[in-house]
Amino acid sequence: MSKASKPLLVIEDDKGLQSQLRWAFDGYEVIVAGDRAEGIAALRRHQPGVVLLDLGLPPDPGGVTEGLAALAEILALAPETKVIVVTGDNDRGNAVKAVAGGAYDFHQKPADPELLALLVDRAQHVYELEIENRRLQRSEENMPLAGIIATSPEMLKVCRTVEKIAPTDITTLLLGASGTGKERFARALHELSPRAKGKLVAINCAAIPENLLESELFGYEKGAFTGASQTTPGKIEYADGGTLFLDEIGDLPQDLQAKLLRFLQERVLERVGGRKEIPVDTRVICATHQDLEQHIADGRFREDLFYRVSEMSIRIPALAERTGDALVLARAFLARFAGEHGAPVKGFDQSAIDAIGRYRWPGNVRELESRVKRAVIMAEGSQVSAEDLELEDALGDDGPEALPLNLRQVRESAEQQAIIRAMGYAGGNISEAATLLGITRPTLYSMLDKYGMK
Repeated sequence: MSKASKPLLVIEDDKGLQSQLRWAFDGYEVIVAGDRAEGIAALRRHQPGVVLLDLGLPPDPGGVTEGLAALAEILALAPETKVIVVTGDNDRGNAVKAVAGGAYDFHQKPADPELLALLVDRAQHVYELEIENRRLQRSEENMPLAGIIATSPEMLKVCRTVEKIAPTDITTLLLGASGTGKERFARALHELSPRAKGKLVAINCAAIPENLLESELFGYEKGAFTGASQTTPGKIEYADGGTLFLDEIGDLPQDLQAKLLRFLQERVLERVGGRKEIPVDTRVICATHQDLEQHIADGRFREDLFYRVSEMSIRIPALAERTGDALVLARAFLARFAGEHGAPVKGFDQSAIDAIGRYRWPGNVRELESRVKRAVIMAEGSQVSAEDLELEDALGDDGPEALPLNLRQVRESAEQQAIIRAMGYAGGNISEAATLLGITRPTLYSMLDKYGMK
């Protein structure tokens, strides 16, 4: 939106002040209204980012009831609009009341056009920033699952599986390297399930000492051991009615594997030092980066427990296996961290885009997030470079070993990857992506349909 097209609504009944304010704001289209009804009609028609509102409006020009009512109605219709109230010299109390009611700022009469212009410019800037943030949030909301950014065919397949099994109570095992987002998928399974109103209780089996893990999981009775001064429920009980997430289950000690197996079979537990069986209704999701089948062969993991926790297994691909996702994720992280740190960074330069696409990402999404965060803080200009990401000398070598031998498959695979890269470069803009690919927009639409990439 160009500055000349920015609408500014002034709701003021004083004709002289109306005339003064009409010409006080360069670069704004000033719309003037004399009362609440006229102001609300103008708000609906012009959708201004900023409103200047006099609290003393007819039919109560000597009071503030009509002005405060107009404020409430404006914010109900357009909560994102910034309202600056204009009040009399002795009306500071009502100005404070207006700010408490949602006004962005206030200015006391007599009106100072220069100061008002500064307030309006600042309010307009905040309004535009919030609109941009909402746009970015909406783009993330268009992702297949809340909290998961994915556009690659590999991840979309995983997301479809999650959507299918989420409404069930099937015990699920999430497999994937560290940093691939297993906990994110566990949360998605919980939030899409009928248990979403219950708790998601997570416990990392590798992070708790072996001698404490049993009491953390199953709870303990008063006097069960030294220091057990009161009966304490465990994590499994806290997950009653919700979801229990057992992260790094491959590190579960063998003596606890038998106890967990019994719980999964019977859905009852006994606290440490207790004799009473306690029924618990919870869905169980497990995750590990380890090879549990190899653990079974080595005698480190019970085979019967493995089949219990893996009623459904989902393998989450490494970031290097997710075609085009690295750049999409990197852009989302950059927008988030630039906002959090107030950095002037706007995007990645060509060297950074190339490096992100070629690097193998051994640390997966967690490594990408850390590198982008560091780069946003350290970048000198408005664009992040490969040097800022510390990737200038760390480019991976994509060899030909993974390519199929069938020429039709090779061509289709190359076309899909080129489309994904072009869409990533163009930020999802169809026209720009078609130009990068050297084809027309209708051809690109046809190819997106052909490969199921819409």
